[in-house]
Amino acid sequence: MTVSREQIMSAAIQHLNQDPTASMAQLAEAVGVSRATLHRHFSSREELMIALGHCALDQWERVQDEAGIADAADPEAALRALLLGLIGCADEYGFGLTDYALGTDPELLRRSDELEEREIAFYVAAQRAGVIRADLPPRWISNTVYGLLVAVRESLRRGDVARRDVPRLLTDTFLRGTS
Repeated sequence: MTVSREQIMSAAIQHLNQDPTASMAQLAEAVGVSRATLHRHFSSREELMIALGHCALDQWERVQDEAGIADAADPEAALRALLLGLIGCADEYGFGLTDYALGTDPELLRRSDELEEREIAFYVAAQRAGVIRADLPPRWISNTVYGLLVAVRESLRRGDVARRDVPRLLTDTFLRGTS
């Protein structure tokens, strides 16, 4: 049976979310292919991780676009849509939130910075609209969302919360805090 690059990437994502430090040998076994087959598609773990990083950034960009953050007529609705969409990113590509290799590729860094700047511009607009506290630095808000997404990933991975509760937990924590 021939296994496509996309099938390998999909299976690798599932395994990396369980074991973010998995080696190429472990990934090949998890995917159900030989190491030689895996290396025909990806010459190194770094190449695989970079390919997965581009997929994650594509999803992040889609979430931003679908939430309508560029020109939100209703910033509160756009914020909720963004947060809910980002749950999917954290769930699918959670391993990448803290993977060192993804933070060293110049193209991934450039794209990530662009997407973050789009989001920060939206947070500023949401602050002006009174949806988010205006006394917080916009980058702090961005980093808070990022931290909450890591919490989503870890909580789901460890079984600390029910998947169905994550949207409420994320939006309530972000919008109201913990007090």
